[in-house]
Amino acid sequence: MTVQEIRAFNRFYTNLIGALDYSRRLHAPYTLTESRVLYELAHSPRTDAADLRTELCLDSGYLSRMLAKFEKDGLIKRAPSEKDTRRQRITLTVRGRETAGLLDERSRETIGSLLSTVPPSDRPRLAKAMHEVREILSDGRRPPRGEDVVLREPGPGDLGWIVQRNAALYTAEYGWNTDYEGLVARIVADFAEDHDPHLERVWIAELDGRPVGCVMCVRDDAPGAARLRLLLVEPEARGLGVGDRLVRACVEFARGVGYRELVLWTNDVLSSARRIYQRHGFVLLAEKPHRSFGVDLVGQDWRLDLHGPQE
Repeated sequence: MTVQEIRAFNRFYTNLIGALDYSRRLHAPYTLTESRVLYELAHSPRTDAADLRTELCLDSGYLSRMLAKFEKDGLIKRAPSEKDTRRQRITLTVRGRETAGLLDERSRETIGSLLSTVPPSDRPRLAKAMHEVREILSDGRRPPRGEDVVLREPGPGDLGWIVQRNAALYTAEYGWNTDYEGLVARIVADFAEDHDPHLERVWIAELDGRPVGCVMCVRDDAPGAARLRLLLVEPEARGLGVGDRLVRACVEFARGVGYRELVLWTNDVLSSARRIYQRHGFVLLAEKPHRSFGVDLVGQDWRLDLHGPQE
């Protein structure tokens, strides 16, 4: 490979990204860099200004002016870091999350339009090539980070993956038998056969082209209630904030389409998931011992008031 070949690829790719960004900016008041900062704030646990500056290689003065603009627009709140008062902690407001979500949605739509021109048979090859470029140029040393994970709608085979991975993981980690696989299969089949796309949704978390997590939001039997189901994060993706992002997506969707409450049923052994639910404001309503999936468990019902204070 020659320097000229790399430069030719850079020209091609930057021209492509420039065209995509131009079409997106027609509908948003933020530049590509500003959108990238909002994305980072929405998806990365690192919320200090210094971390943002380092992560995105931004000039400190430029970043400071950008954050001042965001604060004026009501997108962020700034406060001294709890760990180091010399550092500035930055969090998105509700409006900031909505804006970041809108920009992210438009970006997905634009990339989706680009991918629609690529034959389905060529897409795995494209994904593999992009992954190899990243791996080679980073020398394989950089571990995965939260921003490497994307949330998307399920594609062909993803619903089957949800059943298979739930069965395999819960058997390996908790010793549950095939009764649980049967329950998951029925939940997924019911969704696949009859669901309202405006009121019910599935999210797949993807890392380097492969699924690493999922969650579902479906209508509950109670009027005005939605139910969160089948939250799962693969062991390799834990610690990246994937579960938190999946639950947040479910909560924001349920609130956005007008549900009054979001409920879920889980078991007390699933401590990591319960901590995520608590962070998002879910309240424990009831507990009941039961024997299911071949083991003794304590089932728990949780509820989130979607009309209550937001995060």
